[in-house]
Amino acid sequence: MNDLYNAGVREQNNESCYPIPRIAICILVPLFVTGLSVSVFILIVVHNPVFFLSFILLSALVLSLITWNRHNWRHKYAIFRFLRSFPDSELASAREGQLVKITGVVSCGSVSLESSYERTTRCIYASTLLYEHGGFGPKPNDANTSCFQWNLTYCERFSTDFYITDQKSGIRAMVKAGPGCKVVPLIVESKLVSTTRHCRILSPHLRKWLQERNLSVEARLLQLEEGYIQEGSIVTVIGVLHKNNEIVMIVQPEELLSTGCLWERLLFPIDVDGLVVGVSSVPGRIMNPDNRQSIEQ
Repeated sequence: MNDLYNAGVREQNNESCYPIPRIAICILVPLFVTGLSVSVFILIVVHNPVFFLSFILLSALVLSLITWNRHNWRHKYAIFRFLRSFPDSELASAREGQLVKITGVVSCGSVSLESSYERTTRCIYASTLLYEHGGFGPKPNDANTSCFQWNLTYCERFSTDFYITDQKSGIRAMVKAGPGCKVVPLIVESKLVSTTRHCRILSPHLRKWLQERNLSVEARLLQLEEGYIQEGSIVTVIGVLHKNNEIVMIVQPEELLSTGCLWERLLFPIDVDGLVVGVSSVPGRIMNPDNRQSIEQ
């Protein structure tokens, strides 16, 4: 079983995964301060607002571009688009070490997973996320927290080795997504629990789930989301083909994959580090078949 939460934390701290490198931000900030100072000086001395207004407009455009790319990076839109645009591979004729994209029905290997909250069995990937509404007070050290918004305070993400049957050739391949492998899951979790300001009482099942993980069971604003890929689902995998005698395997690429520039959507390239597992059409359709949402009463 592969714990993907720690890998996700490493990815958040990996500068190469950002669409805009930190060094670019470090260069833009002094340029902005210098340009603002010069434009204000010209406005005061020459009484000409053209340069000042042009600088403000240019700064707003640059800030909007950075914010747009940051938003898309957090939601992995560019990687979803990369998954859909990458051409399907002919697994029967693919050569050793080739980057391939395989779409087919998945089945569990020697180890299967169970989703944390819904207890759905025979899964090859499972994730459970707990969000709390931001506010003042102590927060966990490993949580992404800030005031007055929804913050991720607890996360479980696991994957394991599984098999995929190629829809085009019928060839069955093992996908190495277990321990020691970097996996980029393109799975959108479904909201299962959401307390409201008028009703913050937690159900017995949710209280038990929180207690088992040494989390607070006091009434508060929270959301719980869960996603999983169950055996029999149709999944798309992008990885490197490896053949060992009669065994066909899909393993993680040794080098970073780049989504490339998407100029029509004003998106900068993003580096993808690991095996890509997701859905080729609409993300999230294969997990949580009921797709139900409950409001805690």
